[in-house]
Amino acid sequence: MNKTEIYLLSGFLGSGKTTLLKNLLQQEKQAGRKVAVLMNELGSVSIDSDAVQDDVPLKELLDGCICCTISDKLEAQLQGLLVESNPEVIYIEATGAAHPVEVLDAVVSPIFAEKIDFKGIITTVDSKRWLDRKKLSPQIQQLLTEQVKHANLLVVNKTDMLSEEEQAKISMDISMINHHAFTILTTYSKVPIQEVRKIGFSNEKKNHVHIDLHLRTFVYHFKRHIILDDFENFLKSMPDTIYRIKGYVKFAENSYPYLFQYSYGMPLYMKEYMNMPLNLVFIGEEMDWNVLAAQLTAMEEK
Repeated sequence: MNKTEIYLLSGFLGSGKTTLLKNLLQQEKQAGRKVAVLMNELGSVSIDSDAVQDDVPLKELLDGCICCTISDKLEAQLQGLLVESNPEVIYIEATGAAHPVEVLDAVVSPIFAEKIDFKGIITTVDSKRWLDRKKLSPQIQQLLTEQVKHANLLVVNKTDMLSEEEQAKISMDISMINHHAFTILTTYSKVPIQEVRKIGFSNEKKNHVHIDLHLRTFVYHFKRHIILDDFENFLKSMPDTIYRIKGYVKFAENSYPYLFQYSYGMPLYMKEYMNMPLNLVFIGEEMDWNVLAAQLTAMEEK
């Protein structure tokens, strides 16, 4: 089954996300790929939707942020795009106020996790705002840092307004926060599509290092029920770099699965009254996902 690639466009207000989206859509069209877009705006009126051409399937989420107030609507809209349009790739443009981990948590639903291939987070950075960020509130400074920290590809924008010394400074600043992501210094969010296609996670290991340092999603599909005590012990072993777990788990003594959610080390179980796909979605970094999969498989084999 061909999975739909998903890219998340992150970055603060005015950093060039919509311009980046337009550039990427144009390049995807030239490559002949079937593309869809999901846009989220905080206001009740769409502002940037005219950036998407009429022949590109578009879903909009208005009047809220997908990482908090309207995450349930996102799941429905994303599933609608998958079913109605069956695209090869979906670009999701988050609001400038969105935290990447929270958005990723909203995007990757256990209901359709096996149909998508989340490729990564592309973060745009307004270079002048970054250099002047100390003038911003502590909350905004923290958000800018988090958006850079969790990116797979960093697009440092508006660099034509910087001196060579300022360009070197921002490159050093960003590499200290996230030295795993590839960084492009650009103007007007001009990014070659080849650089976007390079991001993503391959299960093929080219060396002996199995720890994946990037923020990733990992999906495990249970074939049968497991024992609650074993699952609880497994959760106790989770490191701090596992930020979210969610999905459906069936235990030996129950007819139907539980909807399971895990955040900041706290598990939550909600009983379902119908059979659901037994998919468990993990969001984290600095993990050996092969070891984690082996632990879950061992639970099933008991």
